[in-house]
Amino acid sequence: MPPGEIADVIRQVHAGKKRVPPEIAAEMAERLGDERLTDREIDVLRQTAGGNRNRDIAGKLSIAEETVKAHMKHIIEKLGASGRTQAVTIAARRGIIQL
Repeated sequence: MPPGEIADVIRQVHAGKKRVPPEIAAEMAERLGDERLTDREIDVLRQTAGGNRNRDIAGKLSIAEETVKAHMKHIIEKLGASGRTQAVTIAARRGIIQL
């Protein structure tokens, strides 16, 4: 970054504005994704965050255990997570669920 641009960024930040480099903004936009979680997927995610197993979640939500697994698979895909724990972490960070 050229010195003049660095000075401009410092002034902007000092004035209370936020500055995100374009390459980081592109990465953030890519990770946020366009797909929203359904209400049922959020229910499953909340139960997962509470430490419940698929069988327990199924019982609490009156759905089949296989349905819970399908919801979890979709949640992980939509959030770009590598597993259940990361899905909960991402959802909490994004404000989808509260821990």
